[in-house]
Amino acid sequence: MAEAAASSPPLLVVEGVTKHFSGVTALSDVSLEVWPGEILGLLGENGAGKSTLLKILSGVMPPSSGRIVFDGADYAPSSPQDAKRHGIVTIYQELSLIPTLAVAENIFIGRAPLGPLGLVSWRKMEDASRAIIARVGLAIDPSTPVSSLSVAEQQLVEIARALSLKSRLIIMDEPTSALTETEVQKLMSIMDRLRQDGVAIMFVTHRLEEASAICDRMTVLRDGRLAGHLDRDGQPIKIPKIIEKMVGRAASELYARPTQRDVAGAVRLSVRGLRTVRDPLAPHAIVLEGVDLDLKAGEILGVAGLVGSGRTELARAIFGADRIAAGTIALDGQPIAPASPADAIKLGIGLVPEDRKHQAIFAALGILNNFSIASLGRYSNGAGFMAERREREALAGYRKALSIRMASPEQAIEGLSGGNQQKVILARWLARDPKVLIVDEPTRGVDVGAKAEVHQILVQLAARGIAIMMISSELPEVLAVSDRIVTMRRGRITGEMPGVEATEEKLMELMALDRKQEATQ
Repeated sequence: MAEAAASSPPLLVVEGVTKHFSGVTALSDVSLEVWPGEILGLLGENGAGKSTLLKILSGVMPPSSGRIVFDGADYAPSSPQDAKRHGIVTIYQELSLIPTLAVAENIFIGRAPLGPLGLVSWRKMEDASRAIIARVGLAIDPSTPVSSLSVAEQQLVEIARALSLKSRLIIMDEPTSALTETEVQKLMSIMDRLRQDGVAIMFVTHRLEEASAICDRMTVLRDGRLAGHLDRDGQPIKIPKIIEKMVGRAASELYARPTQRDVAGAVRLSVRGLRTVRDPLAPHAIVLEGVDLDLKAGEILGVAGLVGSGRTELARAIFGADRIAAGTIALDGQPIAPASPADAIKLGIGLVPEDRKHQAIFAALGILNNFSIASLGRYSNGAGFMAERREREALAGYRKALSIRMASPEQAIEGLSGGNQQKVILARWLARDPKVLIVDEPTRGVDVGAKAEVHQILVQLAARGIAIMMISSELPEVLAVSDRIVTMRRGRITGEMPGVEATEEKLMELMALDRKQEATQ
């Protein structure tokens, strides 16, 4: 915390805040404080109550009870706009910029400066925008369309908009989830600069390394209650200490390698010489360059690689989502050529994609519909109508088996935590009894406690004989779960080794190679 902030009163005080939703208590007696010029980490597993607290602070909903004080006065915003007028701005993980508008228009949307005749003064808007975006280290023309910016640059535009509102508290919800390591470091530098300027930041993240590096203090929630506060005390807060506070058990349990599993069976999926076509609409996308791969029944094959290595493209090609230019795919020894995801599904291949929100869930639909969407024929009565009782019984079985936390089958899936959404998607494919299940970033946006649950589910599925291909950017995850690991770079396989022999250092070395033969030298 900045020295100037240490002697000042808290900017934000939350006292005993509770929130009920139709019989479910999302928050119970939560209290915290935020001082000017400090970065407070708000941490907790999915479902811990972080999102509910953010919505209360940002004016989306009121608390059921409790008191909030901001800048010395009672604070009860009636809307997000009212929260902004008070000086609290929330930047959500899903950015709220309008792609077709310019940077300056997005910064001053709804507040454009006017000239003498009451018309928008574009010069004033661009001059003001230029000064604000310079403050966040963004060197672009304010007239640039937002659609042409990278995700990291759009994130900075969101921060610039918050500063234009003279915000005193900026709430950042998972701001680094889609950023590269270089972009993350740049964002951290800007957060530090804002801290020095006296701006308070509430930093919500699942990336504990980043929280440890940047936060002055942390408030940890667990099951809707306050699990405790952690203070930097002159040095970064240790990650094992954070994890134990979040999940109530030691960090060593979370990435522990599962006990010895059954030996994998025969080759279930075989890929040879796989090449894909470059999409003219995505000229910078990675193309596969002659991929050879075997996946055995009952094994978990980890696929590791840096961003842009072609891991996701491999999954999409096998699943029939991307067109194949050359090469062959065989399932149980029989050649297959899925021309679409529908073909792959009929063949017994399932895919849990990396972008859960846009490619996996139907956000506005209920959990029941999201669960059964890939198996409608199995839950119909033969006359074109759904056999709802059978559908509900199936969901109830997977709800118990996978420990899915939900209020009811009719609850909108967007109301679930990331971990529980992922379990519903896994249940969707399990209902089809797949031969091959591809999971791309299975724990992205999932808290540390739910990670261990997802890992255990994958192990159990492999024990049933399902061949699992797991793609992950987190090497500890790859090491913890995989029986065998292959590495990729620039659309090629660069290495392969048994999971028990792999280390982060060995995998990083293989991930840096251009061709597989170099890995064996």
